[in-house]
Amino acid sequence: MLEEVERWLSTRSWSVTDRPLHQILAAKQRTGQSVSVVLPALNEEETVGDIVTVIRHDLVEQAPLVDEIVVVDSGSTDRTSEVAAAAGARVVHRDEILPRIPAVPGKGEVLWRSLLVTTGDIVCFIDADLKEFSSDFVSGIVGPLLTDPEVDLVKAMYDRPLGGAAGQGGRVTELMARPLLNMHWPQLAGFVQPLGGEYAARRSLLEQLPFPVGYGVELGMLVDALHLVGLDALAQVDVGVRKHRHQDGQALGRMAAAIYRTAQLRLARGHLVRPALTQFERGEEGFEPRTYSVDTEERPPMVEIAEYASRRVA
Repeated sequence: MLEEVERWLSTRSWSVTDRPLHQILAAKQRTGQSVSVVLPALNEEETVGDIVTVIRHDLVEQAPLVDEIVVVDSGSTDRTSEVAAAAGARVVHRDEILPRIPAVPGKGEVLWRSLLVTTGDIVCFIDADLKEFSSDFVSGIVGPLLTDPEVDLVKAMYDRPLGGAAGQGGRVTELMARPLLNMHWPQLAGFVQPLGGEYAARRSLLEQLPFPVGYGVELGMLVDALHLVGLDALAQVDVGVRKHRHQDGQALGRMAAAIYRTAQLRLARGHLVRPALTQFERGEEGFEPRTYSVDTEERPPMVEIAEYASRRVA
């Protein structure tokens, strides 16, 4: 590991207990910064309501840390929107945001568009499929941004159990993202959960970043933030254990391909590999190929969008 990364681990890796809630609240009052929590959601009716309820109870009603909770529904066919709204979130449908640019499927697309419908100086992203959710996930990653003006982006780190086995989750992280980062961006080798969906950042940083529209958004954001603001502006906080719905192996394969493609686009703008992935499923006549396109589109930095610029002027 690079000496720079070892130093970073000792100065930019914290525990949620390092910043008690009263200290974070005092910093928020002193600095006057506002906090938005965004949950990108697609068919998460079983979990999204509980997450919103916990955040609202702990960090809106009991302690005034969060100023708005926004669920961006990316086309759910279940009761995600109704459940989220009943729990106290403001629900916005993806297709209603910036209709001039037709929406495409993908998590990164939703996160990018969320900048247009939130107002916080700090934006905190939380996946909507978490189980046994704790508000520490929010306060833990927002805390450093409120208390340390030199920090621009904070990722959550945690244990990820798979079934009954501790620490066996995050398969795409271990098989794809971590090797890529260690080989090509070794400064980022200290991140425990580089692909984790729980992170917070200053709006002033997010609006300058391009957003891969799909699964590559987390890796792309880390790499681009490193180049834009430097390693010392990035941090991570241990928030305990993350439990969520796991995807099957083929879905993970598509995720890995999108992440590799995101990395490749940042490594070179010359020859590019075929942006497609063929997988196999057993059918009536044996194994049948299924080819999926790999997310290649990226949205430009939000500051380049006229509607966003006009909103800031207003």
